[in-house]
Amino acid sequence: MVESDGIGKGMAVAPGEAAQAMRAILQTQYLRYLIISSWALGLLATVGAGPAAIWFGVTLAAGALRGLVEKRLGDQLGTDGWGMVFPAVATVTTAAWAAAPLMAWFSDAAFGQPLAIALLIAGYVLVFSQLRSSPRQAVVISSPYGVAAVVIAVSLWGTPAFWSFLALAPFTFAGMFVMVTMTMLREERIRAFQEHQAHLIEELEAARDKANAASDAKSNFLGVISHELRTPMNGVLGAAQLLSATRLEASQREYLSIIRNSGDNLLSLLNDILDMTKIEAGKMTFEVVDVILDDLHRRVVGPFQAQAAAKGLEFVTTFEGDIPATVRGDPLRVCQVIHNLLSNAVKFTDKGTIGYCVRGERVAERRVRFDFSVTDSGAGIAPEDLARLFQPFTQVDASSTRRFGGTGLGLTISRRMANIMGGDITVSSTLGQGSTFTFSVEAEVVEWAKLEAAAPIRAEVDSGAKLSVLVVEDHPVNRMILEAWMGSAGHVSTTAENGKIAVDLSLSQRFDLIVMDVNMPVMDGLTATRMIRAGEGANAQTPIVVLSASARSEDHQAGLDAGADAYLNKPIDFMALAQVMNRVGAGRVGVQALAKQGEIAAAA
Repeated sequence: MVESDGIGKGMAVAPGEAAQAMRAILQTQYLRYLIISSWALGLLATVGAGPAAIWFGVTLAAGALRGLVEKRLGDQLGTDGWGMVFPAVATVTTAAWAAAPLMAWFSDAAFGQPLAIALLIAGYVLVFSQLRSSPRQAVVISSPYGVAAVVIAVSLWGTPAFWSFLALAPFTFAGMFVMVTMTMLREERIRAFQEHQAHLIEELEAARDKANAASDAKSNFLGVISHELRTPMNGVLGAAQLLSATRLEASQREYLSIIRNSGDNLLSLLNDILDMTKIEAGKMTFEVVDVILDDLHRRVVGPFQAQAAAKGLEFVTTFEGDIPATVRGDPLRVCQVIHNLLSNAVKFTDKGTIGYCVRGERVAERRVRFDFSVTDSGAGIAPEDLARLFQPFTQVDASSTRRFGGTGLGLTISRRMANIMGGDITVSSTLGQGSTFTFSVEAEVVEWAKLEAAAPIRAEVDSGAKLSVLVVEDHPVNRMILEAWMGSAGHVSTTAENGKIAVDLSLSQRFDLIVMDVNMPVMDGLTATRMIRAGEGANAQTPIVVLSASARSEDHQAGLDAGADAYLNKPIDFMALAQVMNRVGAGRVGVQALAKQGEIAAAA
């Protein structure tokens, strides 16, 4: 593009236009090597292989040098214009090209001089074609061809061919002028079109901003109104509920029922408008929590099974495919969408069946696609009416508004909610036979199968005996858990937070079992076990079970060598501890036999 108000002003090139011209050169630079090859073939037929090869090699090297300079300057021309480096390098490399017509002219070949003239004109065309938007630069860079033309003209001085050769100059210049002029006219048209396009874009953006502002104002107005109306509506409905608890005549109770039903309908309308404004304003919030599918199913179908039964409709629920136990999603919004579909199905069906089907498809290891389908046996929807279903404030039959009530917002809100959740609602219907609405959405799977609750491990002893147990553990939480578990079966537990306290207690009190932690401050469990076994106290032969987080066999053996009868790993296996407690009645021998049988985590 040339920066001008007309053709006569087209010689100045702005920095941005220089960058545009340079990009065009870079995009076509590989064509120069094809042209060099074609010129070399022409020289080969006129000057011979040696000179043609020399010219070919020199011109290729000049072309490669020019290509490197063009790439280096490509990013700089956006701010600096052409500068001096590119014109200088391009002029020098053009000199190598300009040697070709001179070599052809002064050769002895029959077609040398016609080839020289053809190469001169082709050289000018090449330069002005590449720099058609920068005529001044084209004149400078093509100057070596002018020098070659002068040399040829001098060689013809005094011959009849001199004036014939000079007559070629107007012909060549006229061609260059036409090419440059046509290029400038075309680029002027392009620039005018771009300016017009930019103006249209500005007008469209202004119109879009006005439309957005109007939509925002409408949404804000509806949001404020719906919020403000909810307060008096709560007062009306609350007062109606209070009034229903008083003693009323039959006619008064009928009027009160009308007030409550109308208020409920109006409150539902306000909620729909509020949801619509939140969606349009992008303020509809969705939470992501763990959802148990069984609980979601009960929340979805519960209200509508009773409604269908009241109208004499059959309500059928089916599950198909891969249905996970727990997924992550927003149960409130999912229920809101499905509730709307089920509500419409029950509302617009007078007889027959309401079908609710949940289909699950595993799309990844932790991803599932749900299709919640609601099928009714109602009147169906004509094909030409399906397109209007999801338009706000629209119902297929205008009379349905008077017959059934409603605003036509439900399906619109439901579909937009589905879209926000990454899903959609589709519908298929046959007039006179019924309709099927399908809410499709994907969810992250937490659990595919429902985990069965583990049976509680009881601390009761089979014989029914109540044991006295000494729990030696430095961690207060572990002490509390062991004490609570044993206390649930009526056992009496005494706790000690280190081995020294345990030794002191063992001297003064008789226990049926001692549960001894290994690693404790003040005195460790192994030392305390040795002291209890070596002492003359009442617990020298009391069964002792040592606890440790270590699973190494040598640590197990160290506990047994210290005088323990069994070794349990942490975290505590209450099943194994319960087995030990059932063997306490047989003394140390019974507990040791249990360990040797491998029924508990111990090493003998």
